[in-house]
Amino acid sequence: MSQEKRVISVDAMGGDHAPGAVLGGMNQFLYQYGEDSAFFRVFGNEKILRSLLKKFPRVARNCEIINANEVISGTDKVRDVIRHAQDTSMYMAIKDVREGNSSAVVSAGNTGVLMALSKLALKTIDGISRPAITTMLPSGNGDSRVVGLDLGANVRCDEETLFDFSILGSVYAEIMGGMKRPRVGILNIGEEETKGSERLQRLNKVLMEHVDELPYEYIGFVEGNDVTAGNVQVVVTDGFTGNVMLKTVEGTAKMISRIVKANYKRSILAILGTFFLIHLFKRLKNKIDPRSYAGAVFLGLNGFSIKTHGNSDALAWTHALEYATNLSKSDFYGKIRERTNALAKIKQEIRDVSSVSE
Repeated sequence: MSQEKRVISVDAMGGDHAPGAVLGGMNQFLYQYGEDSAFFRVFGNEKILRSLLKKFPRVARNCEIINANEVISGTDKVRDVIRHAQDTSMYMAIKDVREGNSSAVVSAGNTGVLMALSKLALKTIDGISRPAITTMLPSGNGDSRVVGLDLGANVRCDEETLFDFSILGSVYAEIMGGMKRPRVGILNIGEEETKGSERLQRLNKVLMEHVDELPYEYIGFVEGNDVTAGNVQVVVTDGFTGNVMLKTVEGTAKMISRIVKANYKRSILAILGTFFLIHLFKRLKNKIDPRSYAGAVFLGLNGFSIKTHGNSDALAWTHALEYATNLSKSDFYGKIRERTNALAKIKQEIRDVSSVSE
């Protein structure tokens, strides 16, 4: 990681293990990457945080505590808190990005509220219709990953929105995944052009007609098994389907872990086999461990808002802070503006086709 210091805004009170795991993750991050790698603006109960900081002198030297009197709980509904969120640690941390004091915000708090407040405070990038929850999931062999979006922000998406997601996802794959001209596919119930809803068929038809003009490799429809097989690098879908896909991948990872743990204890031979395969099991664990995903980002906003798991421990927070720092160093917004301008004619054609069909 570059030693250029970035300022990261942190909601210290969100999540099941806050604020202890939050400060523990910050401490581990600074130990791993150096105290010159980031400075944290930490929002939460000042009294509690200052007491905990006595255990983490490294963090105390590299953070500023900003008192927030209120906390958004995991059970709060968007409609109940959105008008009264000004004094909460979550909203104050998001607003810090809007005001230019920090380059990204990280929270393990309520996903729906974080999404709504982030959209309200940061607004959507010009040329992008809606933001999408985005992350990288395990895929294929080795260390390969697949970018998935949307993972829950938009339950229903029209053709224009899905096309925007392909732009956001392809740029994200290039910058964060190092994937040159990534393979982009639309998640469907089959690969055939006649499968799926009329909305998906219309979008696929336009993209296929302009496949040579796209800055990514559009491969058409993909199925669920393509996501984990490594056949696609960016999978585009609506938030309902994407969230089901995300939870299925995470559930499968946990199931594999449970099976391995349950079976290696059943015999001496299994224990001996585990000893010889220890490095393989470590690689498997690192690949499927949800903590290694770092978190999800609400792509398409004028600022990076990052959601890490609600049950994040210190290790998960370490990865999330690394993720936020790397995102903030990228030229993501410049590339998005460049790409939306270049693809404006195709987007207008998609918009026209959609309006005629309605």
